[in-house]
Amino acid sequence: VQLQASGGGLVQPGGSLRLSCTASGSIFSINVMGWYRQAPGKQRELVALIGSGGRTNYADSVKGRFTISRGATKITHYLQMNSLKPEDTAVYYCYGEATGRAYWGQGTQVTVSS
Repeated sequence: VQLQASGGGLVQPGGSLRLSCTASGSIFSINVMGWYRQAPGKQRELVALIGSGGRTNYADSVKGRFTISRGATKITHYLQMNSLKPEDTAVYYCYGEATGRAYWGQGTQVTVSS
């Protein structure tokens, strides 16, 4: 499984961004997809996950502001980020689970600053 993330950038506080992650390879085996993030000097942390049945899980810090969703197939999933705060600044990593293994995409930088 290969994962390709896109959609990061610079946004002002209160603004919105949408991240996309496109999977390729053995996509039929993917059962969980999601996003993690890592801020400078901090550990990588969970942002949001979505299972094959559509069940979602969010970090408390993003509940009510971020929404994870997926396309009609398992190929692409999205992270809609609204009401962004400076503390959301981080490198965001696309994540997938398939056949008991974890897969990571390259990071995409999200910077929230005025």
